[in-house]
Amino acid sequence: MRIGELASRSGVSVRSLRYYEEQGLLTSTRSASGQRHYTDAQVERVAFIQRLYAAGLSSRTIAELLPCVDAPSEENSDAALERLAQERDRLSEHIADLIRTRDALDALMATARAHRENLHAAVAD
Repeated sequence: MRIGELASRSGVSVRSLRYYEEQGLLTSTRSASGQRHYTDAQVERVAFIQRLYAAGLSSRTIAELLPCVDAPSEENSDAALERLAQERDRLSEHIADLIRTRDALDALMATARAHRENLHAAVAD
């Protein structure tokens, strides 16, 4: 199938498919005129790539995980699980940073409210 059909069947833009190919996440064969051609199995691969992106993974990380899919083995599976655990730890730390940032903003908002109340009280007197 050509790239437009893959885009239609997978629900992903042609531009995204080209990007996936540039990043080594997806492969195609080329016709004599240079048009990309994909197999039916690549519809499922694109869906898998989309699930990995939805989990917050970068294209670089996805490329590191694909050997587990392309060449299943205990070693590749262990490497993929380790990489996923690292990403989970990274996300957990980012969440903790965001919570600290939110708490700091809450404190600033409380200070601003108190200041506003003091201004309102001063004007009322």
